[in-house]
Amino acid sequence: MDHNKLALPVGTTLDRFIMRKQEDFPYATGELSQLLRDIALAAKIVNREINRSGLIDIAGAYGNRNVQGEDQQKLDVIANIRFIRALRNGGEVCTIISEEDADIIQTGNNQGKYVVAIDPLDGSSNIDVNVSIGTIFSIYRRISPTGREGSSADCLQPGTHQVAAGYVIYGSSTMLVYTTGNGVNGFTYEPSLGEFFLSHPDIQTPKTGKVYSINEGSAESFSPGVAAFVQHCKSEKFSARYIGSLVADFHRNLLKGGIYIYPATAKDPSGKLRLMYECNPLAFIVEQAGGKSSNGQLRTLEIEPKTCHERCPVFIGSKELVEQAEAFLAQEKEAAEATATA
Repeated sequence: MDHNKLALPVGTTLDRFIMRKQEDFPYATGELSQLLRDIALAAKIVNREINRSGLIDIAGAYGNRNVQGEDQQKLDVIANIRFIRALRNGGEVCTIISEEDADIIQTGNNQGKYVVAIDPLDGSSNIDVNVSIGTIFSIYRRISPTGREGSSADCLQPGTHQVAAGYVIYGSSTMLVYTTGNGVNGFTYEPSLGEFFLSHPDIQTPKTGKVYSINEGSAESFSPGVAAFVQHCKSEKFSARYIGSLVADFHRNLLKGGIYIYPATAKDPSGKLRLMYECNPLAFIVEQAGGKSSNGQLRTLEIEPKTCHERCPVFIGSKELVEQAEAFLAQEKEAAEATATA
């Protein structure tokens, strides 16, 4: 009898994978590896809090509003504390920008070489109804000299400067998906061992798909180009899939193929999603997986940010679908210009 069959390998842990891939990092000194481990540790703690939210009094609204003017959930506050604490204690991050804080957060680690932009708990209003939610993060190398606090210039770098980005999805299973610019890999959490294991190596998103994800409750305020593209999707018998949790919608489309859209509307003329800690990290991931992301005209990663909480329209997902959406918006622009000069 083959004794190895009695104890089959459990797979590659996140820590071991990071260690093996360290030479792929632009600056292979170990700090980025440690930073990713710090994020994974905080994700495990947040996962625990989410899983017991129905048993203790940590679900529901907190009673405050964040810098976005959105009602904070208790778990928003808890996740924000957990991630900031992990990044501060890890020592590799000098500065953090978070969806939940109006101002730049200085960690006190003035020798830290990295800046993190994070949405600690995306889709948290769905917690009470057991819908998948997530964490989104983006990592930059600081550009200011070490030995002092990080600056706003460190935080306001275009997405092309990201050295790593990822998300955690807390759902039927908890997964951490990340890239350092050398492909995209996904790790599933095994709670009995307390480890993330490589489950989705070298993720490649389909070049096209039959799913479109958009909040059609705002259809009356879509621009003509967006409305025309949505109608095109319907005429091609696409399936409409919109959970209302960005990470969940993005994750599904990344694996299965499709396009996620949050356009400019009359209510949100700059879109609703935030460039620095939602659009940029997901754009980095989707491009590394063979997909595409834009604001309808410009590549998301090339947008020059002006503020930490800047909003941005987004068309993200399978490359062919994003390019089709851009073509409809280009037609809208041409028609508007022709009318203006008539």
